[in-house]
Amino acid sequence: MELMSKLIEIEKSYKEIEARMGEQDVANDQHEMQSLGKKHSDLTPIVEAFIKYESALQEIEDSKELIAGDDKEMADLAKEELSLLESQVEELEKEIQILLLPKDINDDRSVIIEIRGGAGGDEAALFAANLFRMYTMFAERQRWKTEIISANETGIGGYKEIVFKIDGVGAYSNLKFESGVHRVQRVPETEASGRIHTSTATVAVLPEAAEVDIEVRTEDLKIDTYRASGAGGQHVNMTDSAVRITHVPTGIVVTCQDERSQIKNRVKALHFLRAKLYDAKLQKQNAEMAAERKGQIGTGDRSERIRTYNYSQNRISDHRINLTLYKLDQIMDGDIYELIRALSDADQAEKLKMLTV
Repeated sequence: MELMSKLIEIEKSYKEIEARMGEQDVANDQHEMQSLGKKHSDLTPIVEAFIKYESALQEIEDSKELIAGDDKEMADLAKEELSLLESQVEELEKEIQILLLPKDINDDRSVIIEIRGGAGGDEAALFAANLFRMYTMFAERQRWKTEIISANETGIGGYKEIVFKIDGVGAYSNLKFESGVHRVQRVPETEASGRIHTSTATVAVLPEAAEVDIEVRTEDLKIDTYRASGAGGQHVNMTDSAVRITHVPTGIVVTCQDERSQIKNRVKALHFLRAKLYDAKLQKQNAEMAAERKGQIGTGDRSERIRTYNYSQNRISDHRINLTLYKLDQIMDGDIYELIRALSDADQAEKLKMLTV
């Protein structure tokens, strides 16, 4: 049985890792201990499910022996138990298959999120601010740190564009399905006639990239400095502290003006550039694996309209999975757990379907 063979190999590796972690040379090597600890942690849910699976299979065999025996009363009880055990095994097999799915190597990473106001002028910029608030409130619920990298504000509290980092283990796995076009339907605060308007904002979720992921050569960069400005063009300081970096080979441009220090802005901008370059690399890989991409909700076209927010009906609809919830007020306050779970479940279902094709 292929599944059983795979699980036996995983359990063997798990025990070898445990034994290795108990050795003195590993205990004295912090890097090695962290590496083994991560592998051990990743395999633990699979091994625990395997133990339950083996136990259920053994109980099925025991029940079948009782059914074949001479004791009619015990045989009847065993038949009832057999049905329950077979259902349990079926559920455990599904659970194990999901646990065995290839993991996204970026899932544990922090993220950098870009939100841009799209069609709709000032109302689109206000919606971009609403989305920024939604994600930062979700981050607060998770006890993650949020840090603004760059913001282009409007005079009425909106953002033409805002770029920020959410620093927390698992941020990418939770937020990777948010990339795309978000559409809002509501009566704008600036609309006297009470007509419902439709506006859009685009969201891009980029996994944080380390220096080992992307090499950024100094000779490939064009760095400009300028005075940071706030809403309405008013200068927030009188020195050239804002930084604009152009990656000449790709033409990618990033800016940062959130800090008063030019050095700090440069560090943040380079961090953002590295994430943009890493994301471009990932998008290229996804394009080269088009068949796989169709089965992955989170790697679709960034121009795809993914969700509609209807304020008058307190309704939010995710068009990728045909999910509609009537709790928009809660979601805009950062309670996006149900959306995240539904998107993750749909992605897993697609991947499982591909494995069985």
